[in-house]
Amino acid sequence: MSASEPAPAPRLAPLDAEALRLGEKLRQVGRALDARYLDKAELVRLLLVTLVAGEHMLIVGPPGTAKSALVRHLARLIDARYFEYLLTRFSEPNEIFGPIDIKAFREGTYVRRVEAMLPDADIVFLDEIFKSNSAILNALLSILNERRFFTGSRSIRVPLSSLYGATNEVPNDDALGAVFDRFLVRASSENLDSFHFHGLIERGLAAEVESLAGGLEAVAQPLITLAELRTLQAGLARQLQFPEDFLARYKGLVFQIRSEGVTLSDRRVVKLLKLFASSALVDGRAAVNEGDFFVLRHVWNSVDQIALLDDIVGPVLERHRREHPDARPADAGPRDLDGILAELGVIRGLLLGGTPLSDVQLFSQLRNLQEIRAALQAIGTDTAQAMAGEVDKLLEGVFESSKWTG
Repeated sequence: MSASEPAPAPRLAPLDAEALRLGEKLRQVGRALDARYLDKAELVRLLLVTLVAGEHMLIVGPPGTAKSALVRHLARLIDARYFEYLLTRFSEPNEIFGPIDIKAFREGTYVRRVEAMLPDADIVFLDEIFKSNSAILNALLSILNERRFFTGSRSIRVPLSSLYGATNEVPNDDALGAVFDRFLVRASSENLDSFHFHGLIERGLAAEVESLAGGLEAVAQPLITLAELRTLQAGLARQLQFPEDFLARYKGLVFQIRSEGVTLSDRRVVKLLKLFASSALVDGRAAVNEGDFFVLRHVWNSVDQIALLDDIVGPVLERHRREHPDARPADAGPRDLDGILAELGVIRGLLLGGTPLSDVQLFSQLRNLQEIRAALQAIGTDTAQAMAGEVDKLLEGVFESSKWTG
């Protein structure tokens, strides 16, 4: 090997028994969340990956799409100190960081009482984070960047693992750019598609019954301790070694993403490596693989870039699934194939049953078919792919029919 050639990456040893045990516990957390929140598998996966990596995540979506419920449930399953708040432009720093210690103030010292407030929490959820004022946002920057909270002349080291922010819309104000950039990944949480309707009703009613019986605290018991999570986080440092072929593929994706106009800073490029290693660790793998690139679908800066990133990253993930059919995809979760096929049967009956449909009804069913096709392709099994082909044929038939052209 010449002096100019890079040395090969060291071969990672298999994960030890403790790392495997803790990884399985964290996967139990993921399964519990998947069982409760329908069609949120990738969002759940990102929650776990960012938590192990100690990074922050922004969830974008309309109200009522389980943003706060997911994070609250996650904190409960980990038995972590949790802080949650809905921010407005009228929110004051003492509501978030704690009130001024009056006794100390009278003695000439300016400090806050942070017990049970954000600086004392392990997991934080801030709803409508970008509606807060500059005083709160400026204090948050040091917490997000350095895990430090400045109160008076003192600097407090905060125990924060991850901060999850939520917003109904992505900010376009340059003044908010610094905080927005500190969320390494951004995930979308939308209302469920039509073929998940029955599952939504079933799980929603179960949650209402649970609430009447005492709420989440009565039924969601911790599955992993905070100390165990810290052990898993500490072990991540040993996994930050990457094969040259993985880095070469990553380089190609980074520059392809940048060439399409998606801003991806050098700082984020480096930090994303932690998420790839975290994804492998959550799965019980010592080494990363191309399935971990699913994280790159969530580096968008505006919602119109989501489809663009899917087009770039999607083919890489599909190829990895084809080449490793027995491996669990890093972004996989439970899929309700029976429910999707049942919904497809209903739509087929409506379109081919001979009953005239209005333009609005027809457009609605065609949109549902497109959603079903996307869901089947995401599942990726032979059965799902065959059914996706049937959806294509049905779409072609509808477009060619007199119902559509007439």
